[in-house]
Amino acid sequence: MTNRSSRPWYLAPYYIWIALFVIAPIALVVYFSFLDLAGDFTLENYANFFSSTYFRMTLSSFWYAFLITLISVLIAYPTAYWLTKTKHKQLWLLLIIIPSWINLLLKAYAFIGIFGLYGPANQLIQFFGSGPLQILFTDFSFIFVAVYIFIPFMVLPIFNSLDKINPALIDASRDLGASQWTTFRRVIFPLAINGVKSGVQAVFIPALSLFVITRLIAGNKVITLGTAIEQQFLVTQNWGMGSTIAVFLILFMIIIMLLTGPKEKGGALNGKAK
Repeated sequence: MTNRSSRPWYLAPYYIWIALFVIAPIALVVYFSFLDLAGDFTLENYANFFSSTYFRMTLSSFWYAFLITLISVLIAYPTAYWLTKTKHKQLWLLLIIIPSWINLLLKAYAFIGIFGLYGPANQLIQFFGSGPLQILFTDFSFIFVAVYIFIPFMVLPIFNSLDKINPALIDASRDLGASQWTTFRRVIFPLAINGVKSGVQAVFIPALSLFVITRLIAGNKVITLGTAIEQQFLVTQNWGMGSTIAVFLILFMIIIMLLTGPKEKGGALNGKAK
């Protein structure tokens, strides 16, 4: 047997990685959040964050993240459920995941061409007798592209949870006289809720900090926490305020992870004996 006292040495690379690329960057962000433009210690950045401007921006970020997550769930859940019933489900799942391998910037520029005044979307609208519409640089285009990008990250955890459900539980529910809706509400959805929570984490948290899509697709008409951080660091050169927004963004992410963290309950999904 391996001596337990030697085990921490195996974990040394992991601890070094965490210290250098997780703890140290967060510590630097917290440090800069207490500095003003002159490099002096101040609490003004935190006071400014609670002003009406940043409060509205935070609410706007949460609203768009909520819409993106909600639409992703409404599309991903039935899609994942359908995948579990197909014969070649792994192949279909792979086809859904493949677009996530494409660079985000390339996908954003592709949608700029699709939603442009002379793009395929407007050509289709003109085919039905309507004039060209300003689709690009709107809330619709921003939410549409964001949902398209995040859909694979919502489908995958929900699919995994649904696929692990023991079919005998569903059959037992129907044998006891439960309708399809009752079976879904009382059996399928509760057993797959951890997959939904994981999908919410994978979509809601990144949606809070989007800035590439807001720049290219929304044309700065949508301001999120990620956009504000980029502007503070790269435009106004106010690293202190940018770091303060980043600190609150990290806190929001931690709170969301705690609220949506999986809570294991008794019972086996696959009918395995304990």
